Amino acid sequence: MALLALLTLFVSFLTLSAARVNSSDTYTNPILPTGADPWVIRNGNYYYMTYTTNDNVTILRSSILTDWTHADVKLAFEPPPGQNYSTDLWAPELHNIAGSWYIIFTADPNYDSPPPETDMLCNFNCPAVNHRMYVLQGSTADPWTSNYTMKAQLNTYDQFAIDGTYFQHTTGLYHVYSCWYSAYESWPSNLCITKMSNPWTVESNVTERQILSVPTQPWERTPYGRMQNDRLSSNEGPEQLTSPDGKQFIIYSAARSDNRNYCLGQLELVGEDPMNNQDWRKNNENCVFYQNALQHAYGVGHASFTTSPDGTENFIVYHGMEDPYSGWSARNIRTQKFTWNADGTPNFPRPGYGPYAVPSGQNSSMSMMT
Repeated sequence: MALLALLTLFVSFLTLSAARVNSSDTYTNPILPTGADPWVIRNGNYYYMTYTTNDNVTILRSSILTDWTHADVKLAFEPPPGQNYSTDLWAPELHNIAGSWYIIFTADPNYDSPPPETDMLCNFNCPAVNHRMYVLQGSTADPWTSNYTMKAQLNTYDQFAIDGTYFQHTTGLYHVYSCWYSAYESWPSNLCITKMSNPWTVESNVTERQILSVPTQPWERTPYGRMQNDRLSSNEGPEQLTSPDGKQFIIYSAARSDNRNYCLGQLELVGEDPMNNQDWRKNNENCVFYQNALQHAYGVGHASFTTSPDGTENFIVYHGMEDPYSGWSARNIRTQKFTWNADGTPNFPRPGYGPYAVPSGQNSSMSMMT
């Protein structure tokens, strides 16, 4: 009996070892069990991730894209109390612009709880009325060793602003963010663009600000196809995506982030001027990335984009939920490979859990790190 037990233990060990070897070639979603609004950028031998923590700006660092449970953790910024940016820090992004590192994020002064005198001015309840955009600047050329300090509040004309990102173009640098028509409009939330003179200074005045997209399609409204009013109609989470042949896109989130219908829409710059809204073409047919109910993958959105370690493959990093009834708390972070269509537009996969093949070069990259 002892020999049989020993033999059984040995076989189990071999089976477990084989499983671990096989699992190094595949991964499953989620890659981070909780979290939302992920931003991932690759620099050198590492991937860096930021995401919404609400209380601060945290950077994760990992040598692999598909597992962040053992990532290095760095507190990049903890806001002091009593500031306009002290609470509800959302959707931070880490950008390298002209060799310097910047973190752009949105925050508000009082946990999205405006006083009644403010809330009464809004067409609908407007807890995020005081959210604005802010920029941190890194101290070195290394995103990990940098100290990040408050550089500026971005000028959004003292109006609602969330989910801001940088759009880098041959004509200059731009700020693209989720906006209202006016200070107390509440809904819908649209996509706005302004010109910048540097990563912390907006040079456009309020009359020059352009609205690039308005949530007019059924899939941009919550519930789907809502016609009575604009409440919960959203365009947010814009991200720049450049195709291999140089086409420029803004991939944005539509509908509402705590809902199963949250999805990604697409704008393509078909002209030469990002500030001319007629130079943008919107894909009005449908979401370009949306729920997969057959695999219980709901509320997929707020994406960022990166590549495999060897640069030959493209990956979308996004948040989603398996339980569509628990709202924001159910979200976690996932990634999947995507490709390109013949016309240069992105070809996103159906969201799911895998197993999927690991990014090309990931195993060899891990070997180099050990």
